[in-house]
Formats: sequence, structure tokens, C-alpha cells
Amino acid sequence: MRQIWITETGGPNVLKMQETADPIPRNGEVRIRVEAIGVSFIDVLCRKGVYPGMPATPLVPGFEIAGTIDQVSQGVGDLKEGEQVFALTQFGGYSDVVCVPHKQVFRRLDWMPVEEAAAMPVNYLLAYQMLVVMGSLRAGDAVLIHQADRGVGLAALDVATILGADTFGTAPLTRHELLRRRGLAHVVDMTKEDFERVFRGERDGRGMQIILDSLGGVYWPKNYRLLMPAGRLINYGLNSMSGAAKRSRRQWLRGLIMLPYYTPLKLMRDNKGVLGVDLNQLWSAPELQQRWMQQLVDWYDEVLFRPLIDKTFPLAEAAAAHQYLLDRPGLGKVLLIP
Repeated sequence: MRQIWITETGGPNVLKMQETADPIPRNGEVRIRVEAIGVSFIDVLCRKGVYPGMPATPLVPGFEIAGTIDQVSQGVGDLKEGEQVFALTQFGGYSDVVCVPHKQVFRRLDWMPVEEAAAMPVNYLLAYQMLVVMGSLRAGDAVLIHQADRGVGLAALDVATILGADTFGTAPLTRHELLRRRGLAHVVDMTKEDFERVFRGERDGRGMQIILDSLGGVYWPKNYRLLMPAGRLINYGLNSMSGAAKRSRRQWLRGLIMLPYYTPLKLMRDNKGVLGVDLNQLWSAPELQQRWMQQLVDWYDEVLFRPLIDKTFPLAEAAAAHQYLLDRPGLGKVLLIP
């Protein structure tokens, strides 16, 4: 098999192709011949060495793949060879063959393109967890999605639109037309306008029921202020603190010092909630992933959404895919094709 390894932390050039024998699935695993691989900012953070809980380098990145099962081990009773599937991988996804625990594997619909299947696991499961499970989103709720033009943001916009939310978002001005076509009702470029002031004005002084924050750092206090009573601030990223090509201790220390603290008494007084989400910490609860993905597949089957694919790269050009993601973030999913 062919794999892309992070040989050391750094820029895209640290991604190197290596070849080795095909793996043998262990008890409870299936082996998948991979046809498409999702590229996410989690992979970029791993490459930089700033993703919490990542293994030591060298390592194979990648959390989502789609393909066809070609071998099934003992302990797997619900999947068989030849089935078309997509899956979550706990690292190791940048490969043309992977072995995955069967509980992290999802069946593809017959009419689901492999590219769209590979674009679903990370972004759409995160969006569903934040909005439906932890956010308790209801029709008519005001939802603010930061970086709405990026992968998780686009997935969250799809989920919020399906559930009838009043959607707000931040994104560069060049992305506003695309986002409006996908259903975003209100959008600002936060480099040109104060999103807190603009959106509070559009809400006649009221705040948001739910805010999804991928930025972290100095944006948390603004988001917290923008919550209405019973509002929920859901944090799933620290993109404002991870811009350097390599780990910067000074950058991270400065960001951590500026993080606000929300004590139980303060939350009680304000009637607000602050939540955190990290899909990488849910490997011990695959039954939740299965339940959430089933609802997403049902919505896909009803043609309520389709993942937006931006560009595909050959597996050997993983470094170019990472550079593309940095140069032109957003606008849809970037994929690797073995």
C-alpha cells in the first residue's frame, strides 16, 4: 500500500510518500480499498504539530475515507466484502488501503458518489453534534457560524438550514454570494465590520441562541456577549492561535493567557452555556457516531443537502493539497484520490 507520512512537524514539504505491505485487519476490523480521502484542517494542525492528543511523528494523518471493503475479520457481523462504505479513521487515512474498526464504518447509498461520501464524516458529524445534540437547535433559532465558508461551517449551514434556523455567518466578502446561494441569510466580513455590532443590530438588540466558534482566543468574549439568555457558545477550534507553520510557544502562550474563564457562578448568573467539541475524543463512543450519521444519510437520501467538493488531488500530491487549503481555505472539501 501507499501512504503519506508526516515525517516531522512543519510545512507541506514534510508530507512524504512511502510504500509498504498491505495491512491485515485485526479482530473487529474491515479492510477498505480507498477511493477518496478527505483533507481537513485537523490534518494541517497535525502537520504543524499543534493538534491536541496527536501521536508523535512520524505518523500518517487522515480522519475520513471512502471506498470498498475487500476483507472482513472475525468479530464483524454487519459488513461484508464488496460493500461500498465510508469511514472515520483515527489517523492513518492518507493511504490507499486502511483497516478500520467496523463500528466506525458507514454504508454508502448506491447513488452516493465516493467523493461526497469522503467529505461527510468529519465535517457533518461535527456539525450534527454541535447543533443537534449539544446545541438543541430548534426551528427559528438564531445561529451564528464563524468561518461559514470552511468545511465544518458549510456542513453546519446545511444542518441549520434543514432544521429551519435563522442563519448568520462570518466569511470573506468574496464568499458571500456562494454562502447566500447555500442558504446563509446574514453574513459579514469580520475583517471589515464588527460582527457583534452588526448582528446585534439585525436582531434588534437580541443575541444568538447558538454560536459556533472555530476561532477561539480573543473572539470568545465577543461571542459570549452576543449570546442571548439561554444561549450556547460551542467551541470547536483555535484557528486564531494556530497560524504559524510550526508550533510557536510564544503564540500559544499569548493565546492561552487571553482565554476567558467561565465559572459555574458566572454561567448561572448569565443564563448561558459554554460547550466544547472535539470529535477526536469520541472514539470510545462509536454508537453515537453511528446514530448521528444515520440521520445525516437519511437527509442525504432525501436530497436535503449535498457536500460541496472544491478540488481533488492525487494522493502523491498531498503536499500540494495542503498548500491549496492554506492558500484558498473554504469553498468546499479538498480530497485526495489514490
